[in-house]
Amino acid sequence: MIEDPADIIRVVADPLRLSLLGRAAEGRVELDEVARSLGVPKRKVAEAVGKLRAAGLIDREMRLEIDRLQSIAASLPTAEGVAASITAGPWSDEERHVLSRFFSGTRLKEIPSSRRKRRIVLERLAQEFEPGYRYQERDVNFTLQLFHADYAALRRYMVDEGLLTRAEGVYWRSGGRYLTNAERP
Repeated sequence: MIEDPADIIRVVADPLRLSLLGRAAEGRVELDEVARSLGVPKRKVAEAVGKLRAAGLIDREMRLEIDRLQSIAASLPTAEGVAASITAGPWSDEERHVLSRFFSGTRLKEIPSSRRKRRIVLERLAQEFEPGYRYQERDVNFTLQLFHADYAALRRYMVDEGLLTRAEGVYWRSGGRYLTNAERP
């Protein structure tokens, strides 16, 4: 029996086998009926059933192995929650909720399209820059790239929102919340 979920996906990712699984979910699979309705030789249907049985997805009675599917689903990795370092600090419950929704671990899953939510995310990212310190653009890019691949968009949004200011290729923190040392994660 195949155990690796990726290998099981490879077995299932065939139109004929996927159709057979769908029919097995409805009840017992009849090879002759499937071959006739899909216009596929019975030999091909039997081969597809053999691969599904080898993967443990269809039982001897030609029915879907629901327990097996549930077991496979339970073995799949779950999305990582937001890292405590992202939500640490004086954030309101609503702001923590927004941060939790858009971060997985310390990575930003997506840049929010809502300006209000994007502002919360940007304010959190602004915490990575020390007030009064001047940064070269490459340093700003490096820091933002640690959170999201589209660092240029994040940098542009931060300048537009007044969180960073740019002049002559140098950036500095110019807005957002300023945390005290006691509030820093």
